[in-house]
Amino acid sequence: MHMKTVLILLVLALATIFALVCVLLTRGRAPSTCQHQPPEQEDPDDGQSLVFADLTPEELAQVVRYLQGNLGVQLVDASRAKPSDNCIASVDVQVPAKAEVLRFLDGGGARPRREALAVLYFGNQPDPNVTEYVVGPLPTPVYHRDVTVQKYGGKVPYHRRPVTGKEYVDINALIQRELRKAPRFLAACCESDGTDLAILTTAPRGFKSGDRVTWFVLFRGVAGTGYYLSPVGLEVLVEHGDLHVSRWRLRKVFYNGQYFASTGDLEHAFESNLLEVVRIEKPQAEAVLGSMRPRRPPGTPGPLQYEPQGPRYSVRNNRVTFQGWSIAFGMNPNTGPRLFDIRLRGERIVYELSLQEALALYGSNCPGGMSTRYFDGSFGIGRFAYELVRGLDCPYTATYVDRHYLVESETPKTNQNSLCIFEHDAALPLRRHFSDSHSFYYGGLRKNTLVIRAVSTLINYDYIWDFMFHGSGAVEVRVHATGYISSSFLHGRGTDYGNRVGPHTLGTMHLHHIHYKVDLDVDGQLNSLETQDMEYELVKDPWSMQHTIERPYLRRERLEREGEAAFLLNTPMPRYLSFTSSKPNKWGHLRSYRVQIVSFAGEHLPHSSPMERSISWGRYQLAVTQRKEEEPTSTSVYNQNDPWTPTVVFADFIDNETITNEDLVAWITVGFLHVPHAEDVPNTVTVGNGVGFFLRPYNYFDEDPSVNSPDSVYFSGEQDAGACGANLLACLPPAAACAPRLPPFRYGGFLNL
Repeated sequence: MHMKTVLILLVLALATIFALVCVLLTRGRAPSTCQHQPPEQEDPDDGQSLVFADLTPEELAQVVRYLQGNLGVQLVDASRAKPSDNCIASVDVQVPAKAEVLRFLDGGGARPRREALAVLYFGNQPDPNVTEYVVGPLPTPVYHRDVTVQKYGGKVPYHRRPVTGKEYVDINALIQRELRKAPRFLAACCESDGTDLAILTTAPRGFKSGDRVTWFVLFRGVAGTGYYLSPVGLEVLVEHGDLHVSRWRLRKVFYNGQYFASTGDLEHAFESNLLEVVRIEKPQAEAVLGSMRPRRPPGTPGPLQYEPQGPRYSVRNNRVTFQGWSIAFGMNPNTGPRLFDIRLRGERIVYELSLQEALALYGSNCPGGMSTRYFDGSFGIGRFAYELVRGLDCPYTATYVDRHYLVESETPKTNQNSLCIFEHDAALPLRRHFSDSHSFYYGGLRKNTLVIRAVSTLINYDYIWDFMFHGSGAVEVRVHATGYISSSFLHGRGTDYGNRVGPHTLGTMHLHHIHYKVDLDVDGQLNSLETQDMEYELVKDPWSMQHTIERPYLRRERLEREGEAAFLLNTPMPRYLSFTSSKPNKWGHLRSYRVQIVSFAGEHLPHSSPMERSISWGRYQLAVTQRKEEEPTSTSVYNQNDPWTPTVVFADFIDNETITNEDLVAWITVGFLHVPHAEDVPNTVTVGNGVGFFLRPYNYFDEDPSVNSPDSVYFSGEQDAGACGANLLACLPPAAACAPRLPPFRYGGFLNL
């Protein structure tokens, strides 16, 4: 045989052997089901959701450049601005009017102009004030208009502005100078010269409009641990309202139950043996109260949630879709997470779902603790939503999204990976039934939920904000509180206001109240409010007239006015309260969505308090009002520093207008009373500290919409339940071999601190 022919046959034989080996090697491996399957695109991504999108870093920078060149005043970067300077406080998206947006989304109208809302502090003016401008159109602005008077009925006084980081720096410098006047006292009480003490602000700041006088509480600061559990008993009152920092003064000193006019007087009392000093030794880092350092070596890894074929949801720009759901998401730097245009099967259910405010109100027998009412929106709920820790804050394989903001700076900043989106297996059936009579079968559906989550760290507390979308058509909103408790120095009758949780630490009682705006559009914009509850009626038995029976019946009521739909906190309200459309479902009932609240709120501030109107939203567990463009939020960042003359008063929204066939908004308050205890050290746990509400379909559909889920399981007694063709769960063993390649763990959350 010719040598060339032999070589050709040999090559063919080797190729055949190679092909057979490849076939044999692939036998028994996970099938092609391990390949990533992109989620089914339920509707085209046409970019409509961008009408709600947060501003990009490029847009933020363009607005800053425009303001610098077109206001005719000198602007100083807010990160170094003195109170007597002009500066840009913040820039955020200006969401267009709802009517304009709906014409674009639903009526084929023009895309609304993209605009920004810029907040400026004008300290270098004869009449210092806070001014808000709408700037547009983006991306290349050519105009600005002052909307302050339109929004608030007048100029915003300068003293109402939130405290900036630079102002805190200057206050800390003042306190350090004052502490140097009491060296012997500090050495005796705290083994300190004052420079290693942490200083914590309180709020509000004074007793009347125009005040800017703040108590600051001093704690032992140990690197790597939370100082909030280590008060040293020293608190100082600083007056910092003057435009000139040199005129700021320390007005009062408190230590261990006694008040002094100055740190010099404190030092004199110490030297004269007129002061009871509690010596607090400097602890080692590993022994400090509240240390979160691990006490045991790592164990074996816990369960890991992953998607065998990749995520079943889709995230494009600011929009996420999942099994019929469609949600536009964003983050307000002040008020935090905000969702828009929530649809199921293409039908809008909620136009806006947004966090409004988080209140923490404390009690104590120390001045800082007893006067604290934190309105967290004024500090920045969205701004302080930092990077999430993969595998702990959210599932390791969740989708992580960056958020951009511009606050107290002329340069945009990014909190990378600060919002996460994932599908959550609750390890609980959404519904199920095992039939053991007439016929034998099993049917059920896992409770898989789409979750949008962010976590805000507001000084000591960490709030976990969850927005969850269920296959049943329900929307669940939930907040958990964790992080460190705030504390006071234990003295006198301190335990009247909390529990002792350390050698000198009083865990101070407080309440957390959270407020949300829910603009429901149930089968259209025009809705009414209907309640249902049960009562008993005593009737004679039709088949035995000498006997009676207590028969429950359904009491239905249509609420006509806003006053009827304002339900005070901690008072009974109807168990079923629904936003109804005027259109019936297949069975003749009005299509509706029910509001169901889960809350353990504390008591609202008494109406007699001079600052109650600033948080008057907290009067109500639920209030339903007509939607108005001039009532976009229930509070204002300016309320914190002037709660005595609040810029926005929610109670004024309730003016008894009709709520029949109107565009309605539900304003919902949830919360809980927290009395700290030993188990709150080192941190408050999320177990039992979660509250929220549901929006549940109520005759909105003709049947449970989850019947269309591809995850449904059904098999009968005559079927082989172990066959993949008969039972979806039998297909899981090969799918379980599709373990994902996890991305390497990285974290950059400390970059913007």
